[in-house]
Amino acid sequence: MTSARPLRADAQRNRARVLAAAEKVFAERGTAASTEEVARAAGVGVGTVFRHFPSKEALLQALVVERLARIAVDAREHAALPDARAAFFDFFTSVVRGSATKLELVDALAELGIHPNEAVATVAEEVTEALSALLQQAQRAEAVRTDIGVSDVIALLAGASQARRYAPDDRPLAVILDGLRVPSAQ
Repeated sequence: MTSARPLRADAQRNRARVLAAAEKVFAERGTAASTEEVARAAGVGVGTVFRHFPSKEALLQALVVERLARIAVDAREHAALPDARAAFFDFFTSVVRGSATKLELVDALAELGIHPNEAVATVAEEVTEALSALLQQAQRAEAVRTDIGVSDVIALLAGASQARRYAPDDRPLAVILDGLRVPSAQ
């Protein structure tokens, strides 16, 4: 939406319904699914979808941004947990296991010539800050190696997420997690 005015309550609900439906439809049918399918799943007209998202590309971008915003919230929630060791590794595992749909969305944007970094620029800093806090907490608890930085964690999350596409099980994830641990914490 390009307007600077806040959305009315019903418009906010419709936008949220469209995003939730799009996430489900694209997860089930792939990103080739139509905006008409998304509208039907959301229980709204296709005009409502296009009023909030002027193109399918804009809808895909919004889904990537929404997913990353949830990752930032999840990282902050995990950082608030008392067991820093479990919090970090549970968060990492959860993100990787939930990555399939996000990867499909990013791939679809790339096919359309939209670089994913451009689509997520608005939440990238928020995600980085939340991950940094979670990482620092785990390092203070001597659960994660101190030579690991937030950019390493982001790269490993991306790599582990890609590995899930090709691995029949969680073995690559387990190897990555073992590599993050302080040797005495294994």
